[in-house]
Amino acid sequence: MKILLATLSLLLLPSLFAEEADTPKALQKSLHDFTMEDIEGNPVDLAQYKDKVVLIVNTASKCGHTPQYADLVQLQKDYAEKGVVVLGFPANNFNNQEPGSNEQILEFCETKFNVNFPMFSKVSVRGDDQHPLFAFLTEAENPDFTGNINWNFEKVLVGPDGTVQRRFRSRTNPSSPEIREAIDDLVTAN
Repeated sequence: MKILLATLSLLLLPSLFAEEADTPKALQKSLHDFTMEDIEGNPVDLAQYKDKVVLIVNTASKCGHTPQYADLVQLQKDYAEKGVVVLGFPANNFNNQEPGSNEQILEFCETKFNVNFPMFSKVSVRGDDQHPLFAFLTEAENPDFTGNINWNFEKVLVGPDGTVQRRFRSRTNPSSPEIREAIDDLVTAN
């Protein structure tokens, strides 16, 4: 009987540890729980954005929505003093529209658009290799929708507490009244 119990225990142990391995994802209930790599390869603890309103955008250099970089630059300029920050995450998930290296992406952003907001290393925003940050952002409940990022330049608005407040598809321009009003509401509430 003791041998049978010992054997059962050994068989059950891997499943117990597998559940424990999933707990870090379960604990990530806020943007502030993540550390990401900036576009130059340096670690960035996103907890530094506590008490700020954050607009996260998955970007691409060769997309029809790429001109939105100019609107994101203006948005950052308009709202920086109010504690709002735009974070850009290049992704090559859609039709190979961000094929370059981090160095090439940074050069493009600086020379073509004078990007004035933090840019991060290229990540996957969907699929089997989806970065855990984007799993969190796309699964988080909000009044708009949940689920996959559908294209480049989707936007996720995160409140000062690090939770997802709103989501906007690619066609919603950063300068649109819809995004600016959502940001204003969060700034005012803070």
